[in-house]
Amino acid sequence: MGGTVVLLSLVASHSDIDLETVAKISADASQVASVVLASASPIAGAITLATCNRYEIYCEVPQFEDVPAARSEVITHISASTGLSEATISTALVSKTETDVIEHLFTVGAGLDSAVIGEREIAGQVRRALNEAQTAGTATGSLVRLFQSASRTAKDVGSRTSLGSRGLSVVSVALDLATDLSSESDWGTKKIVIFGTGAYAGATMSLLRERAAHNVSVFSSSGRAEAFVASRGGSPLDEETLEAALETADVIIGCSGSDHRLMAADIAVLDRGARPLIAIDLALTNDFDPEIGTLESVELINLESVRMAAPEEQSQSLREARSIVLDAAHSFAAEQRERAADAAIVALRRHTQAVLEAEVQKVRAQHGCTAAAEEVEFAMRRMMRQLLHVPTVRARELAAEGRAGDYIEALQTLYGLEVEVPVAPSVKRKESCPATEAPAKAVRQAG
Repeated sequence: MGGTVVLLSLVASHSDIDLETVAKISADASQVASVVLASASPIAGAITLATCNRYEIYCEVPQFEDVPAARSEVITHISASTGLSEATISTALVSKTETDVIEHLFTVGAGLDSAVIGEREIAGQVRRALNEAQTAGTATGSLVRLFQSASRTAKDVGSRTSLGSRGLSVVSVALDLATDLSSESDWGTKKIVIFGTGAYAGATMSLLRERAAHNVSVFSSSGRAEAFVASRGGSPLDEETLEAALETADVIIGCSGSDHRLMAADIAVLDRGARPLIAIDLALTNDFDPEIGTLESVELINLESVRMAAPEEQSQSLREARSIVLDAAHSFAAEQRERAADAAIVALRRHTQAVLEAEVQKVRAQHGCTAAAEEVEFAMRRMMRQLLHVPTVRARELAAEGRAGDYIEALQTLYGLEVEVPVAPSVKRKESCPATEAPAKAVRQAG
């Protein structure tokens, strides 16, 4: 390999486009990582991160020349899985490479690019994305290290800034909105129905317990409600018992993102009288028909509502958090560059050691185990160490400058050596990180 491999991420998030477009891109795109690896694309590894307001895919490619082909391959497969045109997907996806990939993921994992700044669910989603990719066999060593470092950075932001102490999340802000809209603020008196049994449903159940809610029922179109409530509490619902639960519900919460959408007509035909209903839709692809919000006595809270209601964090806390993220990104890239240097140094030393041992064997064969032979061997080993000193120092110097690829290419040209190295991006340090500064450079490319 002539140089260091490259990180590429393709990002569609609420920061750049509307949530409806993000939802369309996310639909049925979870298998894209496996599909592109099975194709003839240059992509060596991939991890997909899909949340309530973003769809991102992180890829490893051999060199910068492969980035356009890799991007095109991902767009083609997302188009095939979603039915959207390649032009639509290409316009929606923002491409990031090298250091921008690192800074972006670390920023996302720390909750600094979320609708609710500092939200805590995203860190868990980053961990799950890595676990799923490892299980599916799509994660390379470089991507594993990247995601693990992002998780550690998120913990640091949570423990070292006030963002972590707030405990804010998409779910908590949605529940706060529901409290404001309700005539009764006591969650212990409310009858609640949750749709879904995934991570957001689990986070919702946990926060409801904190608010002393105890009359909670769970519906899953896939039949997992009973297993879900067995470990978290609540009552399971099925198709037969759902209607009766909806007739007496005060709050319904959508967390599934499944094809089982609750329509406005389903609510309209219920025998609810004038009983008010608050519908909280946290699913990116909408568990509830948006028309539900037009029904009498029904208040609809969706992700856009949450984004608009999310409190603004203090600029000092944001500056501290962004500083932690940028320092972590710098450290990660530096470590990766050192790994690139180490791989090159090891390859050179193995080569020279093999040459040395061959010559030592010739001396022993000619002179035997004599004092003269030992002196010659000692002199040869000492000379080899001296000869390797300057190339070793230069390897580390070039790696620190982000030029490990130049060193590796020189080894290939001079000695015909093949060096397998991890990603080793360069880092562009920022002099300051004000709260209003974008966390990472992004370039939107046409397809």
